Amino acid sequence: QVQLVESGGGLVQPGGSLRLSCKASGRLDYISIGWFRQAPGKEREGVAAISSEDGSKYYVDSLKGRFTISRDNAKNTVYLQMNTLNSEDTAMYYCVTGVFPWPPHPSISWSYFGSTGRGTQVTVSS
Repeated sequence: QVQLVESGGGLVQPGGSLRLSCKASGRLDYISIGWFRQAPGKEREGVAAISSEDGSKYYVDSLKGRFTISRDNAKNTVYLQMNTLNSEDTAMYYCVTGVFPWPPHPSISWSYFGSTGRGTQVTVSS
């Protein structure tokens, strides 16, 4: 089972940007990857996902336009570029495998059944 390590989180001011990375222990070119996040007191929710087959990208409706997912198979890494951040984006961010349903729908809750890393904390505050 592939192991995932997230990085790139930190403290950022409202309106700022961050790029998160998800590094896999093995090849990622045949694995679809998703990003989830969990804020204190809230359930974990899907954010974005990228297909291994054709690189198709999926986003939840509420985040489309601000977040961009991408992958570099040569580096076994998936990225999440986050722009125009606000306090509601404060959460622990996780990358995962086994996102379902697949393909994920922008307005229906996502889940996953595969691997996940320990997460990287994103805090948006002035």
